[in-house]
Amino acid sequence: MTKLQELKRHLRSGKVYRREDLAQWSSSVDRHLQQLLAEGYLTKLSTGVYHRPKQTAFGKAPAEDDALVQAFLKDDRYLVTSPNAYNSLGVGATQLYSKTVVYNHKRHGNFMLGGREFEFRRKPAFPKTLTQEFLLVDLVNNLDQVAEDRDQVLARVKERALQGNRSAITRAAKEYGMVRTRKFFSTLAADPNAS
Repeated sequence: MTKLQELKRHLRSGKVYRREDLAQWSSSVDRHLQQLLAEGYLTKLSTGVYHRPKQTAFGKAPAEDDALVQAFLKDDRYLVTSPNAYNSLGVGATQLYSKTVVYNHKRHGNFMLGGREFEFRRKPAFPKTLTQEFLLVDLVNNLDQVAEDRDQVLARVKERALQGNRSAITRAAKEYGMVRTRKFFSTLAADPNAS
């Protein structure tokens, strides 16, 4: 068995690898990477990040967002979301966006990974999973980026917040909200009948 074949034995279909992951199985990792890329066994997603595509009936499947982001960040503390998630709140947000946002502790900026653009935003705190309370807070944080009428959206966020779990929303605003967002939600908590 050649060294290249030996390396291939370690590469699982659908997995994303960093160059240093492959170095543990190859003493000539750069030469082997070039060979694997040339034969289409691996695809390059970004600098130092590679994917072993899974073959499906429709061709090669793209890398999953989670695997891609985790390999890129070298960290499992992140939250992948999109402004499209606001549409599920029932507050009048209906636009569709082609943006994928990654809240994380390490990187900030736009990066192309696997032919798609990801907007990485470095944040001190974010939940492990998307919750309705976090999405309401995040929507108010990013109100200047939505295409809908902002005053109408804000009025509907207020209605939704008053109908929901107020203590959870207040907690989410304190943990994840910008100053104006915390102020907005604290006025609701203090005087729910205020307009």
